[in-house]
Amino acid sequence: MTLILTRSDVLALLRVDDVIAAVEQAHLDLALGRAALPAPAAATLGEATFVAMTAASEPAGLAAVKLLADLPGNRQRSTVMAVDAGTGACAALIDGAAVTRFRTAAATAVATRALARPDAHVLGLVGAGPLAEAHAHALSVVHPFTTVVLWGRTREKALDLAKRLTEDLGVPVTLADGPREVTLAADVLCTLTPSKEPLVKGDWFLPGLHVNAVGAPPRTDHREVDTHGVARARVVVDSHATTMQKSGEAALAIAEGAVTADHFRLELGDVLAGREAGRQSPEQITLFNSVGVGLQDLATARLLIDEAGRRGLGTEVDLAA
Repeated sequence: MTLILTRSDVLALLRVDDVIAAVEQAHLDLALGRAALPAPAAATLGEATFVAMTAASEPAGLAAVKLLADLPGNRQRSTVMAVDAGTGACAALIDGAAVTRFRTAAATAVATRALARPDAHVLGLVGAGPLAEAHAHALSVVHPFTTVVLWGRTREKALDLAKRLTEDLGVPVTLADGPREVTLAADVLCTLTPSKEPLVKGDWFLPGLHVNAVGAPPRTDHREVDTHGVARARVVVDSHATTMQKSGEAALAIAEGAVTADHFRLELGDVLAGREAGRQSPEQITLFNSVGVGLQDLATARLLIDEAGRRGLGTEVDLAA
């Protein structure tokens, strides 16, 4: 039988702390050779690109693919298919929107715990959409921030988010005039917009800053952080192969001659496994370049399948009938 999970099912089943733990384990499994994560294949049709984000995990007992439809106007839709790694039977079909939001914020939380200074206390958010809200909640699980500073293109949306986060997190949340002010105030900065041109400049980075570059879509002509910012930082990526194929932060910095591909070789799993140091000094600037990978979707799918079974949620269909 195949489990069908709608977006409302996913939202009812997922807990952010569980997703953080699952995503962290998935990256560790990758570093230890217990999971496979090829660079994603893509097909272009007109102005739309369809990206197949594939992964397999021995501990999870699954292989999975998320088909991401990257559409004009920064619109994205996705569906996750998970199959039993032993039998090949389709285990689940899952709406990908909430899965993507949860696992993206979870990966950022894992990277922040590994790379940010222990004494970091100000969280900066560039962006005020659902991804920013998810990040504020996820990062508050792994680090005791005492203040949040945010900026969004639409002030009304930013105000609404600030009010919700103040109530939910119990810390002061203030609005900044722009990305520069957020960057200068932050100890940990998250960029969470689908921007094509850089919103954040390396000239603004103060010593000890940790940056999570998250929001740009998987297109090599889009980036939120300029080349100087990328070059100044010790960069950690979710996947070197995926970064080289899909990251604008990487592609444009390399094209401009500021760095080489080796600047993006350090993977999060290697830091978690203790093979490589993440932050090397309190003054160092670190940057997690998050493109997003299918193994994070697989880890979240495993959680959903197990939790849906325990709680009797979702719809089961016999695809072979």
